[in-house]
Amino acid sequence: MSADAWPKDVARHILDTVDSTNAHAFRLAPQSAGPCWILAGEQTAGRGRRARAWDSPRGNFHGTLLLHPTEPASQVALRSFAAALALRDAFVALTGLPQAFALKWPNDVLLNGGKVAGILLESSGAGQGVQHLAIGIGVNLIAAPDPALMESGAVPPVTLLAETGLRVTPETFLDALAPAYARWEATFTTEGFAPLRTAWLTHAARLGETIRARTGTETREGTFETIDDTGALILRQSHGPVAIPAAEVFF
Repeated sequence: MSADAWPKDVARHILDTVDSTNAHAFRLAPQSAGPCWILAGEQTAGRGRRARAWDSPRGNFHGTLLLHPTEPASQVALRSFAAALALRDAFVALTGLPQAFALKWPNDVLLNGGKVAGILLESSGAGQGVQHLAIGIGVNLIAAPDPALMESGAVPPVTLLAETGLRVTPETFLDALAPAYARWEATFTTEGFAPLRTAWLTHAARLGETIRARTGTETREGTFETIDDTGALILRQSHGPVAIPAAEVFF
């Protein structure tokens, strides 16, 4: 299916090799007036959440959207949900397989139950403010990490190619992702988080099921009830619901 037109007033930088697209975004930030997508053929120092190394072979998608937000930091972070929804929209537009994709809290996209994409938000600013936001996105288009290297209980990685037979170039994926994100960004800035929360919950993986949420050294088990208006996970345990703002989730 053809992608929508490239969003108006959004710049685009295509690089062959870079250390990290997020790091490059912050280097561009001082002279960047508006939103900007950065796509790299490969990353030499890609990273995921908690500063973990992110495997970045050629043929996969390594991209970052640079934004200059005006909201308080707590609101800025909610764009991880906009990114997840945009990723799902892009996947569905390219594959025509809406039932195959689900969203895993806090920031992964699943394909047939396996992790196909991840999101990493990083920001820079002064004091409590956020001047620049980098939304880093990695997608396993044709290659995935060795499952044997994943920690016990983690969702196994999958690739778009192996699961669907569809070979998509990173540039083609960006052409679908950028307009999808622009739509959710417009919704977020005009209507707030509520419509994103509703849409995200519609596609949430394991909603209503028992999951484990690990924060540091503590692991809590309970029923994944919802997310609240701050994006926190609401886990129902025997003594009642618990709000968890950040955690690693295991199924």
